[in-house]
Amino acid sequence: MSLMATEAAEAPEAVARFLDRNASALIELGQRLRRSSPPVILTSARGSSDHAAGFFKYFCEIVEGVPCASLGASVVSVYGGRLKARGAMCLTISQSGQSPDVLAVQEAAREAGALSVALVNVADSPAARNADICLALHAGDERSVAATKSFIVSCAAAAAIVAHWSKDADLLAAVARLPETLKAAAGLRWPGFGAFAAESSSMFVLGRGTGFPMALEAALKLKETCAIHAEAYSVAEVMHGPWELMEEGFPVLVLSPDDAARANTAEAVAKMRAAGADVRVVGGGLPFAPSGHPLLDPLSMIQTGYLEIEMLARGLGRDPDRPRLLRKVTETL
Repeated sequence: MSLMATEAAEAPEAVARFLDRNASALIELGQRLRRSSPPVILTSARGSSDHAAGFFKYFCEIVEGVPCASLGASVVSVYGGRLKARGAMCLTISQSGQSPDVLAVQEAAREAGALSVALVNVADSPAARNADICLALHAGDERSVAATKSFIVSCAAAAAIVAHWSKDADLLAAVARLPETLKAAAGLRWPGFGAFAAESSSMFVLGRGTGFPMALEAALKLKETCAIHAEAYSVAEVMHGPWELMEEGFPVLVLSPDDAARANTAEAVAKMRAAGADVRVVGGGLPFAPSGHPLLDPLSMIQTGYLEIEMLARGLGRDPDRPRLLRKVTETL
């Protein structure tokens, strides 16, 4: 078994550990956000962590109605831009907590008057030390280049922050159940997915709402572990320019939780199939473990997806832990 598979399977336990060890801090952060009522949320992250930031964005905007934007790190680290962020919150998400560009945004936001909150797996990293509030992920060592459990814990943390901020009882309950939901998801398989994806040199991965960041994450993992050119789009956005690529047999993976966009997604899937595309739908043919809250369901989907992609990589003769050109820590400016 690869490190990627081992570490992905550890995600349920890691989420339980995060929720237990940060229980008081989450309550206090929720209270602080209700008192300060930030008019905008900024995020600073790269790679998979930026997809977790996107998951947080949808929760902020759907549940709290507060705009949330991912800052271009180079705005500060390369172009020397000065932020105006008084009263905002800046959330830094990083497995290593040491990428220079992410740290530059964190520091610039603090200097501009934003509350700095960090989600980091390395508790003694610069990002952890420089934050006003640090919620350690407690995901444990992650040695595979392909981040899995640290991403899932980051997303669980993002949902937990909004749940405590909003005091949404249904969301709080679903977050508390996440360890058992993820454990169930880790035991599921997507029939036929391996053969479907293995024959693809290029494919789409689609989602909407909180499913879109998970589509981005799945596409990234297909690229970095399987060398499959997978591109992620919103189900709505793919109907524009990317639609021209639809042809007979074109492979499309769709993440479709039972949320407010489900009917629209079903209509889009029907149009793709009418155009000849080979469409596989998680939540309609491919199983997932329901979380009890539609906004959290895509996190359950990526738990299953990680293990499917790991098996696909090995089936293609690739080592999912050691991509040809990638390293575990990428330091960019």
